[in-house]
Amino acid sequence: MIFNTPIFFWFFCIFILFYGFAFLKQPPKIYLLLVSSLVFYGAWNYSFIPLLVGSGIADYFIAQAIFNSSGQRNKKRWLILSLVINLGILATFKYADFAIESVADLLSVLGYQASFTTLSWVLPVGISFYTFQSMSYTIDVYRGDMKPRKGLVEFVAALSFFPQLVAGPILRAKHILPQMHAISMPKWLEAKHGFLLITVGLIKKTGADILAIPADKAFAAQESLSTLEMWTGVLAFAGQIYGDFSGYTDMAIGLAILLGFNIPLNFRVPYFAKSPVDFWRRWHISLSSWLKDYLYISLGGNRNNNRTRNVFLTMLLGGLWHGAAWTFVAWGAFHGAIITLTHYLANLKIFDRFNNSNTLVVSFFKWAITFYLILIGWVFFRATDINSAITIIGNLHTFGSASELGANAWTIFILTSVWVLLMHVMDYFVIKSADKLENKNGQFWLLIILGQALCLLIGEPSNEFIYFQF
Repeated sequence: MIFNTPIFFWFFCIFILFYGFAFLKQPPKIYLLLVSSLVFYGAWNYSFIPLLVGSGIADYFIAQAIFNSSGQRNKKRWLILSLVINLGILATFKYADFAIESVADLLSVLGYQASFTTLSWVLPVGISFYTFQSMSYTIDVYRGDMKPRKGLVEFVAALSFFPQLVAGPILRAKHILPQMHAISMPKWLEAKHGFLLITVGLIKKTGADILAIPADKAFAAQESLSTLEMWTGVLAFAGQIYGDFSGYTDMAIGLAILLGFNIPLNFRVPYFAKSPVDFWRRWHISLSSWLKDYLYISLGGNRNNNRTRNVFLTMLLGGLWHGAAWTFVAWGAFHGAIITLTHYLANLKIFDRFNNSNTLVVSFFKWAITFYLILIGWVFFRATDINSAITIIGNLHTFGSASELGANAWTIFILTSVWVLLMHVMDYFVIKSADKLENKNGQFWLLIILGQALCLLIGEPSNEFIYFQF
């Protein structure tokens, strides 16, 4: 059940009708929210509902056990049980086949012929998101950052909260559980902001599906295209994944607002970043902050002169979180390497003047280098295998005569660039100036209607969101 489809529209209309009734007090709202979320999730594959609910029930009681245990050793045992359950679920459904195939490939390289049977299990939608969300709850209780909440139904409802269930943002229990305990319907201005975010998200998703055409063409015909066409394809994929993922997030946040919940931003115009570190402060913020708080710090953070190792391992595992393939591992390793290099250069006195300068020329140079590196990284993310990624990167740097290219190639490149820029302009507007528009009723609703109409006119039958596979 995808947000930008008629079936979800009717699902949400029916749900909000019951949800908003004045006589519907707190407990019934929670039950209705939980049941509706499970119906939403079951629309993909109802057989995975027990896995989602079971994961939540296990961590709910484990958190209680951690809090009530005497002695650090006993608390740690319960935490380890939570980690084993959550990481075991991920390992079984997401990484088992990858591990089996990798071992078979390694043995083949060493000269041994081995035949292994893979599990070939269907990957549950959103499994990487809800396992991380559930696991962070027990870690927070173990660290003493929060006390366990009473109310099993509230906890499972928070874990399965349908606006963000299948593709994030990854919510923290200390953020969402207090809201579950005291749900209130949004004020009129808040509801208007929700409608605005939903519309912006729909426009982004429509644009992302259009950008998928040149992106798919470039990555499928990597050796028969010109350098400009390859760059267009890579740029198109950068726009596609941004519009697709941030568009979903915008819609998720907007829907949550209409239900009376506040979900933090997950993107802050990431392609305007001026360093790889800055990029990860703007891109998929809920994941990058999760990795920092629960993995990077656990590895030691900046202590004991191990920052380089800890950064690299964190990004490597962050890449693996996205998918069970060596291309994702390479993508994570690439970002780990460029972040490490950024830290190294920042400590060199020769770069002090450059690092501290905010002049237009220097700022543009920082942005250009960063965006170039991000685009190279997306090649690993999108390519079918490492060899294809290396071939594409090589083709990106095989420069021919610009005069040999037709006007059509340049037109597509310019239109792609403009659309990627426009998506960021929309984001910047929502962050900085949305409240001004929301106070103008006529102009606001006109833009909402025009935006929705645009999606209906130029939109194609929608592809699933890219991050559903993670």
